[in-house]
Amino acid sequence: MASTVDIITLDNLESKMPPTVGPDYLYALVDMGSNGIRFSISDLSPPNSRLLKCLYRERAAISLFDALNSPSSSSSASDPLTFPPETIRLVSQTLARFRSIAVDDYGVLAEHVTVFATEAMRRARNAVAMLEAISTEAQGLRVQILAPEVETLFGSMGARSGFVNVKGLFLDLGGGSVQMTYMNTYLAGTQTADMPPYELAAAQAGQSLPFGAARLIRILENDDAEVQAAEKSKLQLGMMEALQRLRATFPSLNQSISPESTKQRDGIDIYLCGGGFRGYGSMLMHNDPIQPYPVPSIGTYTVPGSLFGQTKKMLKLNKEYDGKIFGMSKRRRAQFPAIVTVVEALIQAVPSIRSVTFCKGGNREGALMMKLPREIREGNPLSLMSMPLATSPIMHAEDQEALQAVVSTLQAAVPATEALSIFTLGLELLFARQIWAGAGEDGDANASACLHNLVTRDPSCPGLTHLARAVLGLTLCARWGTNLAPIDQQMRRSLRQLVNGADEDANFWIEYIGAVAAVMATVVPTWPRTTQRIRDAIKFRVTVDEDGKKSRIRLVVFVSSKAVKGMDLNGLEGLFKNISKPQKLEKKNGKSAVIQIKEVPRV
Repeated sequence: MASTVDIITLDNLESKMPPTVGPDYLYALVDMGSNGIRFSISDLSPPNSRLLKCLYRERAAISLFDALNSPSSSSSASDPLTFPPETIRLVSQTLARFRSIAVDDYGVLAEHVTVFATEAMRRARNAVAMLEAISTEAQGLRVQILAPEVETLFGSMGARSGFVNVKGLFLDLGGGSVQMTYMNTYLAGTQTADMPPYELAAAQAGQSLPFGAARLIRILENDDAEVQAAEKSKLQLGMMEALQRLRATFPSLNQSISPESTKQRDGIDIYLCGGGFRGYGSMLMHNDPIQPYPVPSIGTYTVPGSLFGQTKKMLKLNKEYDGKIFGMSKRRRAQFPAIVTVVEALIQAVPSIRSVTFCKGGNREGALMMKLPREIREGNPLSLMSMPLATSPIMHAEDQEALQAVVSTLQAAVPATEALSIFTLGLELLFARQIWAGAGEDGDANASACLHNLVTRDPSCPGLTHLARAVLGLTLCARWGTNLAPIDQQMRRSLRQLVNGADEDANFWIEYIGAVAAVMATVVPTWPRTTQRIRDAIKFRVTVDEDGKKSRIRLVVFVSSKAVKGMDLNGLEGLFKNISKPQKLEKKNGKSAVIQIKEVPRV
């Protein structure tokens, strides 16, 4: 089989999947997983390549694992690891359809259509027959089988693709296997020539265990208690050995999960991808303390280790709840006991879990990431988000300079603090671009739109996590005064709870920065085309008074006489009324703001 099967390893990865060179940047990828076959078409056109913009996606509910392990009239029970002819026919016709959609309908170059397969195809005794049928039916389409370490690479890079930076354990749970590795993107700028890149180091040190959700559920449903106990023991031992290997390779991981890491801020962060883990995340979201949970996507949903560990409660909920659980199919709920078995093995192997984040990206996104040049792959995706200026969808050089002037003016109003805000999350450019957006609409309508747009827009946008969406949406809402209808007030409360769980001071700064932006937009009523326009009109000076238990922010706003001619300065101070009288969440932190508006000839 080795002479006819195209296997991708770490050694030949670059030659088989070279970086993009253009001039066409459309790529179609098919992931033949054990639980289903996923297909997508993505646009890697510069300068937005890092966003991995998906144009089309589809999933065929074909379980290759079931086909290998279900005796039928066409397969022998004594040799179960063979694909029945009907499965081969169905898969080859499905891939022929996918190829037609990509090449004929979307104009993807035939050489840019990539098909890769994982555990089921690695194990199948008649994999060659499947490959030949696909080639015949789909006009020479070739399937590349991923070696386990490449599957680990693609899975972890796919999960990593949704974030600016990551540091933690990465696990991918599919139908036939589970992979574990460790990834630290902060090493990218410190590596020397004799060190492998962080993603290759993660792939080389990672471990693939044959305990996918589809395989485990068969054991739990069909085998006796002794066999089940033996398989669970193998899974547990495999998890522990994989972790020990990673700890020996990566000192920073070893430090994160040391016995001394007992405080809430200590411990390891874990990133989970694959349909099985996403199913567990959907169950957690259904039972989240924040109800209704405000962000509908499972991608970047984060929970503390304490909530992640409530496996018995999740099992009971899956068994007893008759209604629909958002994000979970009937097949996923049927496999849920197997998913929990893997989760419990992970919890037993890792002594201190600080947080767990569920990732939307997988093998296809990882393969796309590896097509990108390193400097693009490691870029900040938030800087590429298509959130245009209110005045023009195209940002010229002078607009870039004005944008920086707006940001620096905002920053001058915020004292140095590590509290969660648009600044600490790197969202200040996105926020500044939107301050004047919707100026022709009613302010209350804008406040509502800001909440809804940030929750639902660009659901797969890298870097725009649930927390980032909440902070950015709430700050933009505060810019318009937070006068909301009851249904929007409910969403705002949920978003504030989400933010408060990450930082109890954050909601104070959200209201404060929103009010600062409202003052700026009142004094300068349209997007400042030049840096001088904003600098000549308004300036902020901030200090902080501390008296032990309380801290008081004193903000002086200098406005030019020309800019505020005919304006009621008391109205400007009124924009801070929600800050001057902190709400319940802020009161226990003792924070308040004193605002003074000064009219001067020149600022």
